[in-house]
Parts: sequence; structure tokens; C-alpha cells
Amino acid sequence: MPQSEWFAIDSSVALDGLKSLILLLTLIIVRPLIVRWIARNPTLSMESKRRWVVTTRNSIVFAFLIGLVIIWAHELQAFAVSLVALAAAFVLATRELILCWSGAALRVGSKVFAVGDRIQIAGHRGVVLDHDAFATRLLEIGPGQSAHLYTGRVTIFPNSLLLTNTLIKENPEQEYGLYTLIVPVKNDDDWQKAERALLEAAKAECAPYMNEAARQMKLLEQTNLLEAPSPEPRITIQLPESGKIHLVLRFPAPDRGRSRIEQAILRRHLLQMNDRESSHHT
Repeated sequence: MPQSEWFAIDSSVALDGLKSLILLLTLIIVRPLIVRWIARNPTLSMESKRRWVVTTRNSIVFAFLIGLVIIWAHELQAFAVSLVALAAAFVLATRELILCWSGAALRVGSKVFAVGDRIQIAGHRGVVLDHDAFATRLLEIGPGQSAHLYTGRVTIFPNSLLLTNTLIKENPEQEYGLYTLIVPVKNDDDWQKAERALLEAAKAECAPYMNEAARQMKLLEQTNLLEAPSPEPRITIQLPESGKIHLVLRFPAPDRGRSRIEQAILRRHLLQMNDRESSHHT
């Protein structure tokens, strides 16, 4: 910066400082004069005099602050512009950290999940092991979105994902739940026989849990004021593409045993299908 500009800036600051000093001296002189006039006023009671003295003192301080703002307005404006630019640069540099802290605040404030919950978010799926202000650690479950086996791997995702992605909580604080199992069938196979075999297998494996699952569904209905679905195993049919049929089984199971029940249903279903094929050939 040229020397002339530095000199102009120094002169402006010195002038504002002189104005501030004059304002301060003026108020210092005026205040005792006003207080003396109030104290000598015979028309005011002692309580009124104290009230006016306090009001005068506060008014003098307020006037001094307003005067400083007016005197230093142009310097304050330049400082505010610099401060805004600095704040914008700081936000851009720490954007991810701020998003992570915001996600952590959302998790704590809304009680989104806790340690031990099974969640899915942005392709990550597992049991929550730990969480802090920056990230959440999961014990991965897979492979894929339909399996329920621990892979042994630990997934870490930033809390910022909670602000931009839908989170699915697989075990919403209940011991029993309804889960789905997809069994693909070829279009030219006897899908009706496969449907009957799958439904029979599901009813046989889920029979020990039906009463407790029905009780849990009733509690869920009363707690959330909604009509809970029946826990009875049911099958719906989907046509994902030409020549293929998906039998979608919905079955009840305890939250911590659904993988075992799912495997038992599949094994019983396959055995029944093999037995029927053998009896058909004989």
C-alpha cells in the first residue's frame, strides 16, 4: 500500500479517536452538572431523585456508546465486511465438521438410534458399536441388504449422512417384528406349489412365536394408535421382470433370531419341494 494511503488511514483513525475523546470529556462534565441539579431540586422526593440519578447515569452510558458507533461507523463497516469474509471462509473450510456436529446434535436431540440398534443408511448396514460428535461405527451385517450375518468388518460413516440420507432402524425397540424373505421362481415352474410349500414351511417354523408376536403387535397398536398388521405368515407375488416371479414372504420372528428362522424356513421349503418332486416322479 502506498505511503499516502497509510497516512490517510492514520489521519482518519486519529480524527475518530479525537472525536471519541471529546465526546467522553463532554459527558463526564455534563453528568455531574445534571446530578447536582437533580439533587438540589426541591420539588422531587428522595426516591424520585435516586431514580433520576440512576436514569441519568444509564442514559449517559447509552449516549456514549451510540456516539462511538456513529463516530466509528465507517471503520466498523469495513471491519464487519472483513469479519463476514473471514466467517464465510471459516464455514467453507470447516463445512464437513459442522455437518458432522449437526448430525450428532440431530441424533442426540431426536434419539434417532443408540448403541446396539441395527440400522441402515446410505448403503451401510449393521449394529451400532459406538458414536461420537464426528462419526458412527457399525458392526457390518450382510452380505447385501437381505442377509443377517455379521461379516466381521467395521463400517465407519460420518454423522453428516444423517442430514442427507434416510435412516432405517430395523429393530424399533421391540422384541418381535415382521420380516420379509424373497424366494425367486421361474415363470415356467409350478409357482402355486412353491407358494403353498413356502407358506407351510413358514407356518411350521413360526408357530412357537405366534402368540408372543401377536401380543407385541397389539402393544404396538396401542402405543402408536395405528392398526398393526396381523403376524400370520403371508405371501405376495411380484413380477420383477419378464419370465421371473418373486414370492415375497412376510413372517414374524424375534429380532435376535430372525436369521435362524429365515434359514429354517428356506431349508424346510426346499425339502418339501424335493419331496414333492420325488413323489411326483414315482
